[in-house]
Amino acid sequence: MPPPDASTDAAADADTTPHARTRGEPGPAAGSPRCPDSPGSPDSADRADSADTLDLRLPDELLALFARNAAEAAGTVDAAGAAQVVGARYAASATEHSEPSGGEHRARQADDRPPDDSQPADGEPGSGKSAGGERRLGRPLTPTGEDLLDRVGDWGQTATVVGAFHLIPVRLDRDLPLISRWMNDPAVAAFWELSGPDTATEGHLRAQLAGDGRSVPCLGMLDGTPMSYWEIYRADLDPLARHYPARLHDTGIHLLIGGVAHRGRGLGTTLLRAVSDLILDRRPSCARVVAEPDLRNTPSVSAFLGAGFRFSAEVDLPDKKAAFMVRDRALRGLL
Repeated sequence: MPPPDASTDAAADADTTPHARTRGEPGPAAGSPRCPDSPGSPDSADRADSADTLDLRLPDELLALFARNAAEAAGTVDAAGAAQVVGARYAASATEHSEPSGGEHRARQADDRPPDDSQPADGEPGSGKSAGGERRLGRPLTPTGEDLLDRVGDWGQTATVVGAFHLIPVRLDRDLPLISRWMNDPAVAAFWELSGPDTATEGHLRAQLAGDGRSVPCLGMLDGTPMSYWEIYRADLDPLARHYPARLHDTGIHLLIGGVAHRGRGLGTTLLRAVSDLILDRRPSCARVVAEPDLRNTPSVSAFLGAGFRFSAEVDLPDKKAAFMVRDRALRGLL
C-alpha cells in the first residue's frame, strides 16, 4: 500500500537528513546496566516493543572483546583464548561493493577503546575525527568477517509505487564523484557539512568502509538509476546510543536525495518506508528502525512521519538538536 503523503509533500524528501558527526566510534561504555528488553531478560516478554527504557547494554560479545583487548595489551591472551572469547563467527561478508578497491572488506574500527565522556567529541581539537569526516584508523574491534548488519549488499531489490529500488554498497572508485557533487548542493551542505573538495566526502566514506561494518554507506538505485545516498548503521553501537534508551540491534537510517529533479515528489517518504521495511524483513533481530534528523529540517521530519515513523523525543546531540524518530516492528502495520 503506498505510504501516506506528508502534508508538506516532504518538500525536500529528507534530502538533507544530516549525518551523526560522531559516527563510527564505539557505543556506550562497558559496564552499562543490563537492558530489561535484551533477549533472554525475565521481563522482556512483558514489555511492548514500542516502550522506551533508560537502561543501556552492549552485546556480550563486545563486552568480552573489550576485556580481551585489555588482556592482549598485557600479553596474557593466546590465540586459543581469543577464539574462545569471541565465540562463533558469522559467515564472511566481504563483497566487492564494500571496499574502495573492489577487494575484501577490512574489518577495522577507528578507535577500539570504549567511549569515554572525558574524550573530545569528533570534530573538536584533540579528537580522532576532523569536521570533514576523516579519522584515525586503529585495531579491529570485531572479528574479521563478522557482519553487524546482516549483509546489506545482499538485500536485493524491493518493489515500490515509484519503481524498483535497490541499495548498493558504495565503492569509492565508482561513486565518489557523484556523492561529492550531491554533498556540494547548498540544500544538502547546510545539514551534512561535507561540501568542498572530494576529499571531504572521501574521508567521511572511508571512515565507514574501513571500519568494522557498523555503518554501511549505500547508493539508492531507482529503476537502475543512482538517485540517493544512504547510511544504514547499528544505532546501538553508535555514539547516538549515549543520547537515547538504546536497545540491542537498533538500526539507524541517514538519507540524502540527490538531484533537484528527484525532490518534492514524495520520493523520500516512499523510499524511507521501503528501506525501513527492508531492514525489518532482513534483520529479524532488529525490533526498531531509528533516525535523528535535524529538528530544523521540517521536510525531513515530515517524510519520516509519512513513512510510518513516530516522533519519540527531542535529543541534544553534539552538533545539533535532533528529532528522534522510531519505527517499531510491533506498530509496523498500523502506521
